[in-house]
Amino acid sequence: MKDETTIFGLRAIIEAVNSGEQIDKVFLQKGLKGELFTELEHALKQAKINSSYVPVEKLNRLSKGNHQGAVAQISPVTFHDIEDLVMSVIESGKTPLFLLLDQLSDVRNFGAIVRTAECTGVSGIIIQKKGGAPINGDAIKTSAGAIFKIPICKVDHIKDAVFHMQASGIKVIAATEKAKQLVYDIDFNVPCAIIMGSEGRGINPSVLKAVDEHAKLPILGEIESLNVSVACGAFLYEAVRQRV
Repeated sequence: MKDETTIFGLRAIIEAVNSGEQIDKVFLQKGLKGELFTELEHALKQAKINSSYVPVEKLNRLSKGNHQGAVAQISPVTFHDIEDLVMSVIESGKTPLFLLLDQLSDVRNFGAIVRTAECTGVSGIIIQKKGGAPINGDAIKTSAGAIFKIPICKVDHIKDAVFHMQASGIKVIAATEKAKQLVYDIDFNVPCAIIMGSEGRGINPSVLKAVDEHAKLPILGEIESLNVSVACGAFLYEAVRQRV
């Protein structure tokens, strides 16, 4: 069965996956067995759809009917192809400014970042298919609707997006407190992409090694780091300051 934001039931989700429905994440009941359940697991793996195994109590809270051990969250947005998006931005004549998010887990942080990105003229946001915050009602509300106004792409791995940006002549800058130079030392007047890490772990070490430059914000107080959405806003507005 299906309502506005979820699909529940094994067969219904399998059919949705096979028909290309924009599914953001699927919650599966821990310990469940059976032929249909195995078929769903296989379909999710083939379609590279994010899934996680949860207690039945969580599924009961998410569904309005007999979930049969599976609930899928429908994405409210249609995702763009990264190659098509990058090409269209370059061909438009505007200086690209992309935002890469490395597995942010907090929905409200994600929504706040999308709102700031839209306000600062970001060309598009790239997220990873697995490990990030779901794009749901809370994300829409926190973004103040900006989530419908800015292109969003999903990739298998953020490193794939880094390599594609670089191959397209776009400089990739990692926001990390481990950097030696400040964000104010970066030239944002060239085509560039800013990458922000997750709330707890930051940017994946293998991704950090692949980027072109590292930059940080000055911290003058005793707390060593900023909320990721606040830090992202500071980076984006430095880009705006230089470009305006």
